[in-house]
Amino acid sequence: MSETDLSERLLKGERIVWSGRPAQGLLLTGRDTLLIPLSLLWGGFAVFWETTVLAQAKTPGFFALWGIPFVLFGLYLIVGRFLLDAWIRRGISYAVTNNRILIVRSGPFGKFTAMRLDQLPEASLSESSNGRGTIRFGPQTPILGRRTNWTPSLDATPQFIAIENARSVFDQIQMASKSGV
Repeated sequence: MSETDLSERLLKGERIVWSGRPAQGLLLTGRDTLLIPLSLLWGGFAVFWETTVLAQAKTPGFFALWGIPFVLFGLYLIVGRFLLDAWIRRGISYAVTNNRILIVRSGPFGKFTAMRLDQLPEASLSESSNGRGTIRFGPQTPILGRRTNWTPSLDATPQFIAIENARSVFDQIQMASKSGV
């Protein structure tokens, strides 16, 4: 998706001030320091359980099949969520206009989000040493709980994930939202 594609979403008199895309490929977040060990525990136990059950000579069919969904879910947590997130981020584009924040996600998880600059929720910036960072428009979801999202690109809170020059973009958004440009 390009700036041209985003221009189709503009309102009359609106112009793009900044546009960008998330980092591509494998992306680790701060949450992964806890989520990776948890996924390894889950997946490891599921594989141990299933191999133990299958190693028994007289295992009933139901018990042999019982662990398969747990093993598959464990594989998703260990590897699949990173692959899914990278695939989804390929179809994401961001823009800051003189009036709104725009987030376009294409593909099977397609979604369009527009937020007026004068009505933005609390915004936060998490930045790495290379200048790449994430701008979140709303509160961080708890790391564990009912609403935990293991795939950043599918998080319900609107965000610019792993963008270049994140601090500059964040400052630009803050200035524009305060001045009502």
